[in-house]
Order: sequence, then structure tokens, then C-alpha cells
Amino acid sequence: MPERETIVAAVEPVLTPLGLELFDVQFTGSGRARTVRVVVDRDGGVDLDAITAASERIQPVLDDLDLGDFALEVSSPGLERPLSRPDHFRRALGETVSVKVRDAGDGARRVRGALVAADERGITVEAEHDTEQVGYDQIIQARTVFEWGAPPKQEKRSKSRAQKKQKEVAR
Repeated sequence: MPERETIVAAVEPVLTPLGLELFDVQFTGSGRARTVRVVVDRDGGVDLDAITAASERIQPVLDDLDLGDFALEVSSPGLERPLSRPDHFRRALGETVSVKVRDAGDGARRVRGALVAADERGITVEAEHDTEQVGYDQIIQARTVFEWGAPPKQEKRSKSRAQKKQKEVAR
């Protein structure tokens, strides 16, 4: 299997005209069960049409690389996306993240909060009561966190008023 960088270099140019960015390339399985997973993204998210268009453009490019037998899987990173490279972290600035960090001993702990900075050395997470800088070498695992929220109270009230009016009209 060619190196990840070879696949990245071949795939990125076919995604750009589609308005898509290459988020990651992953390899799973072995032999006839090998899968090349290409994860694409764009501002505003990726829909099924974008996934289909990307698949149609990527397959011939990978065939030209002579990878042998493999299955192509094209997907989006999802709402709670993994963060593993500096560019992933920079793209998630302002979002809530959960980061599993190596402790000074052999343990690990979680840091959760707003990602307020990311550079080539590490990240800064603003938690509820403090701000913490974490080097990339300390990060075991990280992802964005999708927070489900209740709708604004105004919407609830307007629904209630509308329901009351419907009941009055029905009387």
C-alpha cells in the first residue's frame, strides 16, 4: 500500500473543484478486506451528494495508483470529529473539545472546554474554571463535542401561544 502522503497528494486535487477538503485518509483491514477510508469535509458540512461526487472522482485516481484489491469508503468526519493533527485542531477553534491527556505519572485525565488556540506545539483549552495548555505529545485522544441544547425559551413560548390559539379556535 502506498504511503498516506502519496494518496493525499493524488486525492486533494480532485476534491478542490468540488469545494471539499481532505480531512483524513485511513487504512483498515488486510488482504481482500482492505479499506481505504477517505474523510472529506467543507464549511457547512457534507451531504450525500457531495460524498457521491467525491467517490466518483476518487476511485479512478486510486485505481491509477495500483493499490490492488481494496474497498473505497468516503465519509464525513461527523459531528463529533476526531482531532489528531494541528490542522484538525486549528479548524476546530472555538468549538467544545474533549481531550484525553497523559498525566505526569502513567495515568490519563480528560480536559473538556472551548478550544481557544492551536499552533504547531499544542493547544489551549479554556475549561469552566481555568485555561490549560496541552502539547501534542501529551494528547492521547481528542475530539470535538456536539452539545445538544434546548431550544430558546422564546420558541417554546410562541409554540405554547400558537397551541392555545388553536384550542380557542377549535372551541
